[in-house]
Amino acid sequence: MTAIPPPPAHAVERPRLRSRLDAALTAPLSVIVAPAGSGKTVLLSQWVAAHPELDFIWMSLEPADNDPRRFIDHLLAGVPRGAREVLDLGRPHALSDRALGRPVLDALVTVFRELPPVILVIDDLHALSGSQLLADLWWLADNLPDHTHLVLSSRVDFGLAWSDHRLRHSLLELRQTDLAFDEETSALLLERVAGAPVSSGTLAAVMERTEGWAAGVLLTGLGLRSQPDPELFARQLRGTDRLIAEYLSERALAQQEPARRDLLIRLSVLDRMCADLVESTMGVDDATALFDELERESLFLVALDRDREWFRFHPLFRELLRFRLRAQPGGRSTAILTAAAEWHLAHDDAPAAIDYLLEAHSWDRAVMVIAARGRDVVERSDTLTVSRWLESLPPEFRSTRPEVEILRGMLMMMNGDAARAEDVLRREADRTTSTPAETVVVQTYLAARVQFRPEPGVALRAAKAATDLLRQHPDLQPVELLGLTHPHLLRTAALTSGGRAHFLAGDLTAARDWFEQALDDPGAQYSLYRIHLLGALALLEVWCGRLGAASLASDEALALATDARLLSHPAPADAYLAAALVSIEHGSPSQAAVNIHEGELRAAANHRTQLMWIAHLARILDTSDPAMAEGRPTSTPPPLVADALEAALTRARRLERSSPHPIGYAFGHAVQRTWSPIAFEAVATALTEHRPDLARAQLDAAASERSETMPRATVEQLILRAWLETNQHDRDAGSAALVSALDLASRHGLVATFVRGGPEVIRMVADLPGAPSTFRTLVLERASLLRHARATSPELVEQLTDRELEILAYLPTRMTNVELAARCYVSPNTIKTHMAHIYRKLAVPNRNSAVARAQDLGLL
Repeated sequence: MTAIPPPPAHAVERPRLRSRLDAALTAPLSVIVAPAGSGKTVLLSQWVAAHPELDFIWMSLEPADNDPRRFIDHLLAGVPRGAREVLDLGRPHALSDRALGRPVLDALVTVFRELPPVILVIDDLHALSGSQLLADLWWLADNLPDHTHLVLSSRVDFGLAWSDHRLRHSLLELRQTDLAFDEETSALLLERVAGAPVSSGTLAAVMERTEGWAAGVLLTGLGLRSQPDPELFARQLRGTDRLIAEYLSERALAQQEPARRDLLIRLSVLDRMCADLVESTMGVDDATALFDELERESLFLVALDRDREWFRFHPLFRELLRFRLRAQPGGRSTAILTAAAEWHLAHDDAPAAIDYLLEAHSWDRAVMVIAARGRDVVERSDTLTVSRWLESLPPEFRSTRPEVEILRGMLMMMNGDAARAEDVLRREADRTTSTPAETVVVQTYLAARVQFRPEPGVALRAAKAATDLLRQHPDLQPVELLGLTHPHLLRTAALTSGGRAHFLAGDLTAARDWFEQALDDPGAQYSLYRIHLLGALALLEVWCGRLGAASLASDEALALATDARLLSHPAPADAYLAAALVSIEHGSPSQAAVNIHEGELRAAANHRTQLMWIAHLARILDTSDPAMAEGRPTSTPPPLVADALEAALTRARRLERSSPHPIGYAFGHAVQRTWSPIAFEAVATALTEHRPDLARAQLDAAASERSETMPRATVEQLILRAWLETNQHDRDAGSAALVSALDLASRHGLVATFVRGGPEVIRMVADLPGAPSTFRTLVLERASLLRHARATSPELVEQLTDRELEILAYLPTRMTNVELAARCYVSPNTIKTHMAHIYRKLAVPNRNSAVARAQDLGLL
């Protein structure tokens, strides 16, 4: 947060404009749009000073605030720590390189809802020109709580949709014509700055040439201090506003002693200034006194913090100073930039140092500092900033530094810019002069594409190439890049990517082998990599049906993420999604929604589309309705997920029987020896359609999986075998197979497997002789809601899904859609869709009728 600037000593009160700002406080938004130097900031600071009884948060934006992470940190700096924790409690800033993202925006609304009435002033909005953050701010303007008032001040009219606010809220807009000084105001300002009253002729000349532009009036007043003929001086001003500002600024500089003028020009090299920095780089004895003098002389110095330790020049003034610096002999700015960089390095501010080194064209030194930053860059998700630094290096320089291009490709991959990353890394892989040490890094990060792009086989080949090189060259010593290129870390990363590739391709046995090798590698002791690895292993264990092992791996990953302060990092995404799938397989889908949300949030943070597909599948399994899953990724799903999605669609049609389809739908694939969700649905569909011959052919062809490593496949095959034998009137064989399925499933908690079989499977479980076991009772209880709907709603043509029944149960409470969405961990739009389905299936027009109809049918 920028300190709220006090009104300058020479500022003239604007009571009419302050009154208009006061009157607009009952509306959600006020905007001030006018050119630079129109007095926007001064007016707002006067308004704030006039209201000590009100709470304000002030943000003065800079171009660097285009970085969503910096923007959010900047904003939250002005929020009390207690309210700020809404965003800090394990929630990642799901930030892309362009926008905040809806989860963060929703959290910001929650933060402001927790605050007392507050006015949020965002000054210099034009610093975000071209940024998608503008759309985020407009969304906030529409959604901030009623007790929050937003003020946007900008040089540029971005064409935002002001009209809707004009109609709904009587939007206050102050523009150049509103801010322009009248004669009375200009006369008072000129007198204060020049130190003496001005004549009517001088005032008229100033008004004619400046048209009340505040900076023009102020700069004219500075120039008048030493003019023998003030009226002539004002009358001779010519040119556009930009030229007038440049001319008057020159006149302001002319008032300075040569040594002071030279110091101001040199100071313009610095983006931000503090006393110690200026004293160290400029040889100034007392920079604090210097800052006091510059403020008193109105030389455009802006305080950046409450303690007034850091300052910067007003951008217009700094531009003029830097123009003058460029006209001087070369080398002066380079020496200052280099000295400033070394000062920042000595004060542990590598980012500022790197910016100065890049501006000084000190490419080698900049790269050395960037590469040495260490793993904290990755752990703190600062990779976007490092990528920006590398992109600013000249291409001709990068082309001669393989380590720079490799690092650039690594960072692009981490940021989710996988296509460009792959291009960069493949160019390095194809270089004839590449060393084994360089190649192993390139192949390791090409393997990482498995999380971002389809075709897992491509990533697997790169993973194999990397591990082969590490085995063939045990003494490899790759160049140090962010602390991530030690051979142990490279081997762990490559093995993890290879395991993911096998998993996403559907080869679960090979995936387990790669993951176990990775766990045994010393690089797996690095917390960030271990979190990734344990989460990926947990997903594998869920797919295999080893829910206990999956929970242990997921819990260990999340506990480690908590201890290492990485819970809000993208790394735990796999672990969250595995925990969600465990809940679903245990038959408790309502407990999965939070973990799906958390996992999806982290996967989206760096565009890991393959994990996002798993989150999408989890939502379908959670709702038991393929049509209800939100946010289908736009990329190609991995084979593992594609098979599961097709199976889910087949199952939905099979269970609802609302859209009959031929047997060939489920058998669009050749009979498989490898068991899969499609194989399960093929057999179940055949049994449903009374084709035991097709069912037996698929069951007999499928290889029996080892129950200790693939219990879900074994349980599924036993369930289908029981169904087949029962339909073939061999009840003893059917019962024996079902008992075996229940026994194995109970050891792993595989409840949902029986429910997915449908009513026929549940009936067989219920009809087993003898007292039901605890697990058998759990299976029947989980299926009871669906069975109850069918048993008590014979009048319904189409039955309600589990999630629709869950929402139906809340309707008598009179919760709003927003409250229902929060309770069910979905969006309000999803609730609306569910409600529409409920109304259609119950044949009612509204909520009251739905409650009455559901009570008549025994559903409530």
